[in-house]
Amino acid sequence: MKREKPKKIVAAITGRVLKNGERCKEWYAGIAADPDDCLFRRHRVRRDDVHTWIVRKAANEAKARKAEKRLLRAGFDGGAGGGDQSTRFVYAYKMASHTSEE
Repeated sequence: MKREKPKKIVAAITGRVLKNGERCKEWYAGIAADPDDCLFRRHRVRRDDVHTWIVRKAANEAKARKAEKRLLRAGFDGGAGGGDQSTRFVYAYKMASHTSEE
């Protein structure tokens, strides 16, 4: 997966949401070192429903956190402060009755 700058990550994620006619507040955004574990185990997103989630890789932890903060300011649900020094991935998913936002 190609590493992207925060601005490009935010554009890709918000573009996915808006393209589907949805609103940012219907989606949850976060960062993770292991986005598969985070999305599909912790948040219980359905892997096969590819239109309801998106992952992008940042160059480093600081850039991932910067993209996350921009998404939260844009209206996505979520909270800053997760992850650790190995965090490189920014993810978002559409919240649903089967997902967990904890």
